[in-house]
Amino acid sequence: MNDRDWLTLSHAYVSVAELNVLSERFGDIGAIAQQSEAKLREAGLSDSKARAISAPDEKSLQAALRWLEADGHSVVAVGHDDYPHLLAEIRGAPLLLFVNGDVETLHLPSLAIVGSRNPTRGGIRNAGDFSRYLAGSGYTIVSGLAEGIDTAAHRGALDAGARTIALLGHGIDRVYPPQNRDLAHEIAASGALVTEYPLGTAPDRRHFPERNRLISGLSLGTLVVEAARRSGSLITARLAAEQGREVFALPGSIHNPLARGCHELIRQGAKLIETAQDIGAELAPLTGHLQQKATESITNAPAALDDDGEYGDLRAALSHDPASIDDLANRSGLTIDQLSSMLLILELHGEVEALSGGRYATIA
Repeated sequence: MNDRDWLTLSHAYVSVAELNVLSERFGDIGAIAQQSEAKLREAGLSDSKARAISAPDEKSLQAALRWLEADGHSVVAVGHDDYPHLLAEIRGAPLLLFVNGDVETLHLPSLAIVGSRNPTRGGIRNAGDFSRYLAGSGYTIVSGLAEGIDTAAHRGALDAGARTIALLGHGIDRVYPPQNRDLAHEIAASGALVTEYPLGTAPDRRHFPERNRLISGLSLGTLVVEAARRSGSLITARLAAEQGREVFALPGSIHNPLARGCHELIRQGAKLIETAQDIGAELAPLTGHLQQKATESITNAPAALDDDGEYGDLRAALSHDPASIDDLANRSGLTIDQLSSMLLILELHGEVEALSGGRYATIA
């Protein structure tokens, strides 16, 4: 594997679908990286992507190559044995993963635990307790390194002497939030920090819903501990359901606003969970099928999205003319949080293109 060539395509934000087209036309990754801007445009790449490949940013490439020289630093490309099999199944699987830690961790049976950034004490306790038990039972705990439930989930796994994976919404050379810097170092030492974003990429509002598809996609199931109705955790749960993964939710008091998101998930079909053993019982049959899943193609057709209801409203609001998410909210009547998840899903299905300035348009 030629790291420089893969990094060149990753820095150009080439998708797996685009890579497949380029490979059919030009051959292997090395040949693609040597093509002229004009030939890459002829193959269907945008001007910006074609330019980024034909005239790559040498400073960024050299920084990434230097980063790779350190122990525990690696990149994992789609189609290679080190690429996690479960993640390869999802629509919109990333072309390249930057990993700080043990790559083997990405192949272990995993459970995602997510929830509010401002949980109750009970929520923190539940996240930690569930994480410790399930990590001690052999599951790798996956989360997003955010404050609150994510932090408690990572800590619970570490307390159990087990592995945990943090999916990042920025470059792997950064830590966000900064107060979790020590936690990030502990995770890298006993599990892995993982991102699809090139080094130097700053945290951005758009990155976190994108990152959430990797949290759910890397995991056999997703547990939501506490979440308000307008919550990024519900985006993760929705993506998990779209990916055919298990979705679990902890119920709570009807007087707790942070229980409402979990109750909504349960009404939508998520499995109500009262004990960590409940999750273990649900996931046990799935762990035996990891090898079978590893042989499935990443080109499986995505589940059809109904044109009625919310997706129909969103499609009616979209057009070939770029529109901001606020414009789409006004046109469709959907909330910003609903749109963040739904636009990402439509993008992964190849229906919508995310443009600069936080705008979206349908793909011709």
